[in-house]
Amino acid sequence: MNIARNTLSVMALSALFALAACQPAEGPAERAGKQLDNAAEKVGDQVERAGDKIEDTADDVKKKASR
Repeated sequence: MNIARNTLSVMALSALFALAACQPAEGPAERAGKQLDNAAEKVGDQVERAGDKIEDTADDVKKKASR
């Protein structure tokens, strides 16, 4: 009987820990934070593309100047 009670206790505690580990639905602040992260990533990508274009243009100017 004692082994069954211990086993049941362990299973109940495991279930409680598993439920406690579940994340609740994200709230408005978390959604806003994700949107800010996405916006910042997009801006970073655009800045990187602009830098690549500037670098390409500089290379073209160097080629034309060396002719």
